[in-house]
This record gives sequence, C-alpha cells and structure tokens, in this order.
Amino acid sequence: MNKLKRLWSNLRTSFWFVPSLIVVGSILLAVALIEVDSCGSEHWLARWPRMFGPGAEGARGMLSTIAGSMMTVVGVTFSMTLVTLALASSQYTSRILRNFMGDRVMQVVLGVFTGIFTYCLIVLRTIRSGDDGGFVPSLSVSFAVVLGIGGIVALIFFIHHIANSIQASSIIASVAAETMVAVDRLFPDDLGKAPEDDAEDQPPLTLSVGNWQAVPVKGNGYIQSVDNATLLRLAREHKTIVRMERGIGEFVVQGSPLASLALDGPPKEEVIADLQAAYSIDRHRTVEQDCAFGIRQLVDMALRALSPGINDTTTAVMCVDYLTAILARLASRDIPSSHRYEEGKLRVITIGPTFAGLVAESFDQIRASACGNIGIMLRMLGALQTIASLTASPSRRQALGDQAKWIAELAERTIESPHDRARFDIRLGSRRWEDGAIPPAANRVGDGVH
Repeated sequence: MNKLKRLWSNLRTSFWFVPSLIVVGSILLAVALIEVDSCGSEHWLARWPRMFGPGAEGARGMLSTIAGSMMTVVGVTFSMTLVTLALASSQYTSRILRNFMGDRVMQVVLGVFTGIFTYCLIVLRTIRSGDDGGFVPSLSVSFAVVLGIGGIVALIFFIHHIANSIQASSIIASVAAETMVAVDRLFPDDLGKAPEDDAEDQPPLTLSVGNWQAVPVKGNGYIQSVDNATLLRLAREHKTIVRMERGIGEFVVQGSPLASLALDGPPKEEVIADLQAAYSIDRHRTVEQDCAFGIRQLVDMALRALSPGINDTTTAVMCVDYLTAILARLASRDIPSSHRYEEGKLRVITIGPTFAGLVAESFDQIRASACGNIGIMLRMLGALQTIASLTASPSRRQALGDQAKWIAELAERTIESPHDRARFDIRLGSRRWEDGAIPPAANRVGDGVH
C-alpha cells in the first residue's frame, strides 16, 4: 500500500503523467472521428459544403499549420514553466518546487498542447489525394480547427495562471492549504471539543518488556509515511510491542535503527521485511503524513524574506498569518498519544508531532531572525494570542505563553526606540497569559531603552 501511495504521489507531481494521458486521449479521439468520417463524410460534405469541403492539399496545409504552431507553443510553455520554477526557487525556497510541479493547471495545459499536436499528426496520416483512393476526413479536420482555437484560449489562461501563481500570496496560501488538508486528515475535527488531557505532552513510559531488537533502515532518505495498520498487525501477530525509533519527516541512514521489537531473540527475516515495507523512505519530504513539512516551507519563506539581502517584512508577516491559521486549526484538536493500545494491551509506541513541537517549529527560527523588527514581533505576538484563545489546554497555553515570553525578551534586547517598545508592551499587556509565562520586566510600558 505504501508503494502504491508513493507511486501515485510521484505521478501526481510529475510533468509527464497527465500530459501523457491527454495525448492518449487525443489519439483515441482522432481514431474515433476518422472512423465516423469513413462512415458518413459524404453526408457532412453534402449538408455543409463550405465548412466540411476542403480538399486533400488544403486539409494537409491546415493540419500542418496547427501542428507546427502547437509545437512552437509547447516550447514557449515549457520555457515559461522552467523560468517560473527557477524564480520561485531563488525567491522563496526550493522546497516549494514540488507544489508547482503538482499544479494541475500547468499539467493540463501542457497536455492540451501536446495532445493537439498528436491529434493533427494522426489525422494528417489518413489524408489521401484522388490518385491514392481519395479520403479527406472532413469532420476530423474541422475539429482540429476547434482544437487549435482551444489551444489559443489555453495559452492565454496559462499566462494568466503563471503570473498569478508566482505571487507571494498565492504561493504561501497554496502551501498553507495543502498543510491544512494534511492536518484535517491526520487530526480529524472533534467538533471543537478540547482534549480532556494532555497525553500528547507526557514523557514516554518506561517499560520492562525484555530486550529490544532493532530493525535496521534499508536505505538512506527521509521517512515520508508509515503504515500504522501494518505496525499494529505485526505487534498483534507476534504478541510484542513495536517501538518507532525514527518519526515521519526524519532523515535516516542505512543500517541505523528504524524500529525496535520487544523480543527475547532476533526477529525473523520476514518480520524485518514487513516492518521495513511499512515505512516509505525517499529523497525528499512530503506533506501527506508530515504536516510539519508544510510548516517548514512557510518558515523557510519567512526566513528568506527576513534575510538582509531581501528584507521583505510583508512576506514574512504573511507567512506568520498562515502559520497562525494552521496552528489555530490544531489548537482544539486531539493529537493522539504516542502509545497505541489494542484491547487494553500496549502494541505500538510511535513518534509523532506534539502541539508544543509544532509551535516551536513555526516560531523559533522566525523569532531568531526578527531582531529589532517591531512589525514581525507584533504579528507573532498577535498570532500567539489568537491561537491561545482557541484552546483551553493548560500545556498548550503554557507553550504559547513561553513563546510570548521569549518574544518579549527579544524585544527588550533589540528594540531601541522607546515608542516601539511602548507599542510592543501595550500589545503584550493586552492579553493575560499563564502565570509566570512572561517576566515582570516585559510588562513595563514605555520605559525607554533597557
């Protein structure tokens, strides 16, 4: 199952799969219309002679013109696509290239142009002059004109789409939307009910279950996904406990421990093979089971925007806004405990995300790059306040309060303007956080340079 999911993910984010399907469809369409022409072309010609009455030479010239034009457009389209990818990679981060490659509009438009070219070739091959028996598929030739006009429309739409897709707001919103889909899939909505406990933040249990037998990693790469059902089945069938040694999104090295089994002796080869097959490992991370990777992409864009060479605070603020939306979606949802039970028995010990960990992933590096930037500090503080208003969990509110405390410490060290400090302290004091989360010095208003 993991192999099929990985195959589908790779196909979905490739520039050849959808265009290939469209090319195959255009071949089938051409063959079907040629068959229709062979059965009733005289009827079409007699009824609409001006529309369906080109001779063999005229039909060849028309199809050759359309086919040649489409190949020229294909070259221009691929050039525009590559320029867009290079621009997005240098301006934002190379980790968003996979999002562009998975853009369905780009894939379909490329497929339309190559499909029209292929259609014209198939129809052109069937045209014969009078000396060769005489056959001009009038309906197929006329439909090629319709496809050519459709190709022009597709080109205009593609240019508009490219211009829109390279805007910072579109890229950031696209990454955030994909991440929120992953959040909804991994942590289903509990109708707004807050977690009854904070099991996600509890330390791992100390178990006395015999010897842990490590299963090695089969190859180098990032863990993209894990088949939890397979881990549970292996633990149940062998009456043991499976403990993950590496979590989704982590880089693993061949031969290092991937997971461990609570057994008295080494596991059988088939057990090792089944457990290794439950992990999908590849050269890059994906968002499907790794919502932290979506957060990582937004953080990378914010860091690039805050770098001295770019100094684009507005883009960084937008990244913080969408990080807020992602964490707000998580604030009231239950993140499962790392200990998975079946019929009262511990079966699997996982390594998964925690709310505090995702908050740290979102804000730690941005905060470190925001020295003296009052705009980004105020936005981060507002983000923490928004997220805190959506959860009643003490540990989650404490994690958010800690972030506010660290932002306050950064402001005290790096903001020299008394006016800016006053603005920050007023915003900081407008929200009541957990006791002890913010030091008293951070609550002073307008007291000058510290």
